[in-house]
Amino acid sequence: MTPISKVDFGQSEQAPLGGSVALVTGGNRGIGRAIALRLAAMGSAVAICGRDEKALRTVEQELKAMNVAVHAQVADVTSPADVASLVDKTEATLGPISILVNNAGIGVFGPTHEKSEADWDRTLNTNLKSVFLMSKAVAPSMIHQGRGDIINISSLAGKNAFAGGGIYCASKWGVQGLTACMAEDLREYGIRVAVICPGSVATEFSGRGPKDPAKALTPDDVAHAVAMLVTQGKQSFLSEVHVRPLRK
Repeated sequence: MTPISKVDFGQSEQAPLGGSVALVTGGNRGIGRAIALRLAAMGSAVAICGRDEKALRTVEQELKAMNVAVHAQVADVTSPADVASLVDKTEATLGPISILVNNAGIGVFGPTHEKSEADWDRTLNTNLKSVFLMSKAVAPSMIHQGRGDIINISSLAGKNAFAGGGIYCASKWGVQGLTACMAEDLREYGIRVAVICPGSVATEFSGRGPKDPAKALTPDDVAHAVAMLVTQGKQSFLSEVHVRPLRK
């Protein structure tokens, strides 16, 4: 039997992502913050964006304390102009983006017939349109590099229906479909596109109500899944990861 060898990332075990540049949307709090810190701990330069400048600067300082190159920028990822500026400034500061984590998202819940058109537009633009805009913006550079990882943070709500989830589920089901098609469009260029579907996560995210921490994931659980995806073997392709709390 041939012995299993270590995967060669071209970097040390202590910094498997050394030389990489990661951009995490919504990286100023919750799941996005945990992902940014995990990627930095793995040696990647990290760019984060968000709309809350105070929170953004706090995470920026946390990242800088880890001795990695950092870019933090206030940006609205539903705006094509903001997206273009974010990608251009990230690459000018840190270099070509090799990892994109589309994490920015909001939750709007309640009976669909009681929601407004503004609720629909705000949720679909933030949770779905932003994934399209960000991915479209980084794809040309990744194609030029011949490699890259695009990871979209969806939800198990993108797989399951529940009362009061109409608009939110529609946005996350859209992320599932967009991810699957992008994966087929980009795999021939050496670019892996994957989706992570977490269950209930204990964060300040505007969800359906308070979460029992003993029966919820932590942001670090989702960050662990991202770390797994970006360090998989060069010939492999994990397309969809479900992360569930251990206890119901």
